[in-house]
Amino acid sequence: MTAVNGADPEAHSASELLDVERLSSVLSSDWLEQHAVLPLRLESGQLTVATWLDRVQPLALDELRLQFNASIALMRFVEHDVRSTIRRVYAQDATTAEGMIAGMSSESRALGIDEIPLDDLLHLANEAPVVRLVNLLIIEALDARASDVHLEGYADGLHVRYRVDGVLQPAPSPPPHLTAAIVSRLKIMAELDIAERRMPQDGRIRLRLQNRQVDVRVSTAPTLRGESVVLRLLDKERGRISLTDMGMADDTLELFRESISRPHGIVLVTGPTGSGKTTTLYGAIELLRTGREKILTVEDPVEYELPGVPQVPVNEKVGVTFAAALRSLLRQDPDIILVGEIRDTETAQIATQAALTGHLVLSTLHTNDAPTALTRLLDLGVASYLVASTVDAVLAQRLVRVICPKCKAPTTPDKRAARSFDLAALGLETVWKGTGCEYCRDTGYRGRQGVYELLVMDNELRLETQGRRGSEELRAIAIRNGMRTLQDDALRLVRAGVTTLDEVMRVARA
Repeated sequence: MTAVNGADPEAHSASELLDVERLSSVLSSDWLEQHAVLPLRLESGQLTVATWLDRVQPLALDELRLQFNASIALMRFVEHDVRSTIRRVYAQDATTAEGMIAGMSSESRALGIDEIPLDDLLHLANEAPVVRLVNLLIIEALDARASDVHLEGYADGLHVRYRVDGVLQPAPSPPPHLTAAIVSRLKIMAELDIAERRMPQDGRIRLRLQNRQVDVRVSTAPTLRGESVVLRLLDKERGRISLTDMGMADDTLELFRESISRPHGIVLVTGPTGSGKTTTLYGAIELLRTGREKILTVEDPVEYELPGVPQVPVNEKVGVTFAAALRSLLRQDPDIILVGEIRDTETAQIATQAALTGHLVLSTLHTNDAPTALTRLLDLGVASYLVASTVDAVLAQRLVRVICPKCKAPTTPDKRAARSFDLAALGLETVWKGTGCEYCRDTGYRGRQGVYELLVMDNELRLETQGRRGSEELRAIAIRNGMRTLQDDALRLVRAGVTTLDEVMRVARA
């Protein structure tokens, strides 16, 4: 095996792959993915090659040397970015879900699932075209960086949409007559009951597609026209994001580091579903972990495995609730406990008792901003003096879409933005936006970045919390003491040309 020459420990930026062109008509996308190599450029007798491996097979490099008659220089990139570029540049003629659907015969109407005998349904679901189409839909969703795939039953068949960067986008929809077979195929993969169509079901699929390990959470729900299926995609190959890569302002990151570095207390991360709370907590664990402390987690479900950290999945069917698991973990001699979510009184009380007895507790709450997390704990029945003495910090967060770097262009704010913000005072007479291109699927955005509101408890806030002050009063105190709000943090990214005013109004408007 040949090591990556002169590679930095961190992978290079994906933006360096934007303008890659096809350098050979002989190389296939399958061969390049199999050997984890992508020719980037040929200059002065040297071929620069992207890879995601620490060490590359010498035979693959020899093949490239002979074909290009050049020496090889390797650069390290994130696996997902290299694979996507290989497919974009070298697999332009490969089979796609849209092409496969276009080549399928279509019947005049969707057959109701009740019209097909169960044995026939099993046979249809296991037919090669259905299996291949389902796999292609998942692969293309991963390539589009989708977090979820929505398959919704309507009178004219199954409609498919991908959630990319938090927003739903249309995707190729299968022929109506395959609706029952595709839903049944997904149920079979998730080990669900294909004969049960009246009750919601939840399952999990673990599969390897094109050398990528993917976990898929499957949720089905009965609707007026068949069943709705939602797939939550957890791509193991993308890896986790470190705290330093999450886009926090330097002062916010420093204060958050200090908060999670304390030996005991509670640090909460709040926000709606899909705002990156679990990712932030995982980043905190990675930062804290040295091997000299006992870290335990209880989650519903465990989204990504943390090497060297015992993780307990919630299983309410057998009595393993957050509260029961947390009570048990306290007998495991932990130093740090990650609780996936505080959602009931019992869990909240056990968490505060754990913080009082010398443990650091990291957890999440569903609240709209940081100060409301304090009043939420009071509403859950935790004594005000316990909330005041145990909570050290609350981080509220959202995810805003990042302007596509390939079609980014300056523009003037529209009238809606002018009505919402004092643009002159904010220094935003000129802003940036994406005009739309193939790289961003004509959305003008590619990727997301966090915006944050960090409330760090001080003596004044502790006294006011103990006095059961309302969230608006606590918010005013925190802002007076220097807290940057979600909207202010998002406007910081607008000034830096990272996101748009439309995203601020969509996600983080006060």
